[in-house]
Amino acid sequence: MNNQQTPNPYFKIPLWVAWLGLLALVLAGLVRGTVALGMYTPENPDTLNLILSISAAVTVLGFAAYAMLNPEAILRFLGGRQARYGSNTLIMTLAFIGIIVAANMLAINAPKDQLVDLSEDKSNTLAPETIAVLKSLPEKLSATGFFSAQYPADEAEKLLSNMQANSDGKFSYRFIDPVSNPLDAKNAGVTGDGKIALKMGDRSEIADYADETELLRAINRLLNPEERTVYFITGHGERSIDASGATGLSRAKETLENKNYTVKSLNLLADNKVPADARVVIIVGPTKPLTATEVGLLNKYVQGGGSLIVMEDPVPLTDFGEASDPLADSLARVWGVTLRNDFVLDDTSTTPQNAIGANYSSSHPITSAMTTATIFPLARSIAVQPSGELLSISELVQTSPESNSWGETDFSALEADSAMVKMDPTTDTPGPVTLVAAVEDLVNQGRIVVFGNSLFISDDGFDAYGNGDLFVASVDWGAGDDAPVDITITPPTERTFLPPGGLKLVAILLGSACIIPLLVLGAGVATWAARKRRG
Repeated sequence: MNNQQTPNPYFKIPLWVAWLGLLALVLAGLVRGTVALGMYTPENPDTLNLILSISAAVTVLGFAAYAMLNPEAILRFLGGRQARYGSNTLIMTLAFIGIIVAANMLAINAPKDQLVDLSEDKSNTLAPETIAVLKSLPEKLSATGFFSAQYPADEAEKLLSNMQANSDGKFSYRFIDPVSNPLDAKNAGVTGDGKIALKMGDRSEIADYADETELLRAINRLLNPEERTVYFITGHGERSIDASGATGLSRAKETLENKNYTVKSLNLLADNKVPADARVVIIVGPTKPLTATEVGLLNKYVQGGGSLIVMEDPVPLTDFGEASDPLADSLARVWGVTLRNDFVLDDTSTTPQNAIGANYSSSHPITSAMTTATIFPLARSIAVQPSGELLSISELVQTSPESNSWGETDFSALEADSAMVKMDPTTDTPGPVTLVAAVEDLVNQGRIVVFGNSLFISDDGFDAYGNGDLFVASVDWGAGDDAPVDITITPPTERTFLPPGGLKLVAILLGSACIIPLLVLGAGVATWAARKRRG
């Protein structure tokens, strides 16, 4: 008598449904993985979660229905040798996945102050000086990173998160997109991208880039406030800090004040001295030449350790006429920086009379962190002498080596179609031409920055590209804010891979392509022969 139960003729339908559900589950899981990696952003994440849940439910219910409609097949599978071997593999796989999931959950949910740096060279650990400063903060310190979508914030996120974890709850941070929220950036005194604004109480400071040393400098300025006074020279038709628009410097003044500088005007003709509290003296676009007496006062100030920033436009844009320029003469004779009597044409720009500062010195503190080009409308070029034992002279900003730029000496070209003007190799200076230079007195630590243009920091140009960043970085350098801080940096561990060659490479290729596969094949043949002998 045959007691075997006849299987339900529709038993395969739930099996097919289950396999389809599993396929949908795998595909949805892969999409979810790309979302987690930031490779894809769905319009509606909830829909993806719903698909995952439905797929999982269909898979489970499909297999359950199949087991109910065809139990004999399930029993035969569970009783076979392959099922026994497969069950061992399944258990080990599930155990491995469980361990990985549990470890990641513990890491994600672990308190931030209990994170452990397991890297060999402790690359994720802050310097002990930074940790000590964070733990001794007298009050709450907040950081706001201004990073747009075009400026990666991964390193900044990593650094700020590490600082928060080591601050005993005294440090917090957030990010704002300055492109989407320009008013927030302006209110914080931030120009450009990639800056971090620090605030403690009613004081604020700005770190120009996401670097532990730069942030520690800014924190130290917050903890140890001091008067930093910047003077703008007046009396020669210079651009005014009290005016706005094309001739005004109100944006420059506002930005410096947001960085806790005290900004004042200085009339050297009237005062006949540089104030003792002057950290930086700035001359922006004089239309009449300074006197020899004023230039002597400025040289004495720099030679005593002071800092001077000079911005002079091409002569036709001033009222100099044929008069001498004692300031330009002194810069060339005493400090090795010559303001050429020309103006720069640059075909990189849509307006050739706007020189593009595209090539920065990576070794100088002013320009080492600059990544955005600067625009200098109607600039003159600069020549520098080689550095010596007493002076360190640097070319900070140049036009691009790939552009067709030069210093044009025929000023009638200012009134002509720039596209028709050609460089004269006998009188003009071929590019790339220097637009900004810096000098440091190695004996007395005096500093000078020379620009062949002043229009770039007027209110109309200050927030364009890297203009404001370059100006503020120049003031910071002049004020000594680039001074090194005592910080212990752990050098990264260098690892060098030397590719094998000769006999080693042949041995590796033979081993991977021939020997190992033959050993596996031989083991299989031996196992088959042994089973064959046993019948």
